[in-house]
Amino acid sequence: MDATLLAALADPARWRLVCLLAERPRPVGVLAQLADARQPQTTKHLQTLERAGVVTSQRNGQRRLYTLRPGPLRDLAATLNQLADTADRPGGPLEAHDRHAASIDAERRAAEEPGWADGRSFGFRRTLAGRPEPVWQHLTEPSLLARWWTPTDLRVSELVFQAQPGGRIVLEYRDAEDADGSDIVVGRAEGVVEEMHPQERLTYRMSPLLPNGDPAFTAHVAFALQPTDTGTGTGTQLDVHWQLDGSTVESADFIAGIEIGFGQSLDKLAETLTADSPRTDTRSLPWDD
Repeated sequence: MDATLLAALADPARWRLVCLLAERPRPVGVLAQLADARQPQTTKHLQTLERAGVVTSQRNGQRRLYTLRPGPLRDLAATLNQLADTADRPGGPLEAHDRHAASIDAERRAAEEPGWADGRSFGFRRTLAGRPEPVWQHLTEPSLLARWWTPTDLRVSELVFQAQPGGRIVLEYRDAEDADGSDIVVGRAEGVVEEMHPQERLTYRMSPLLPNGDPAFTAHVAFALQPTDTGTGTGTQLDVHWQLDGSTVESADFIAGIEIGFGQSLDKLAETLTADSPRTDTRSLPWDD
């Protein structure tokens, strides 16, 4: 996109001239009258528009006629439409942002006193590629957890997961594009592993922390793994259950993000496992010859 064109169109006086020239070619004197402006000013504005490529001029007898070139405007409109379509694409980040904003508004209205969200629960289910063994590894090994344990627009910046009952959990996350860590920490949560039955069941409790370090609430999270036939091979059905207690009035924004945010995290887990799963082309197996 040509910044010169945008700068030229941004001035209200020049925009008025563009609108007048869209109707028909006009000389500078008439344009100055219609725009209620002085002719020298109008001439300067027209020269700026001409340098930006949106206006052309031609001498016609004793006067110079200015004409609008629609091509650059159409190109600009196409670029703007493309930007709008990118932002507004179905299932895109803007849609998730708007859903999150609506959820924040609803939760803030509900958060009138401590304990307002106690007993709230959330359920998630995903059918994942691979057997329970690799799924379990992605749930308990820090290097693998770091690949998926945040929503799509965030990244893990600090992670501790001690995979044993009583083990400590720390999850800190930042904006995904905050490469050098100079922006503020988006969130931090601390917790404890409660129960581990390898490849079958994992439970822990986690508390997002408020800016003063106090817990916003405590989530009791349970993962259940079950082998399943996906139709293309053996997969794993993963069921996750959240239950909340200890909710503070200040926890509304955190709770508003659970359904969307953890859902996005599980989608990243599914994508990661699919990318990591071995693929076998049965059409070229050597023992079929």
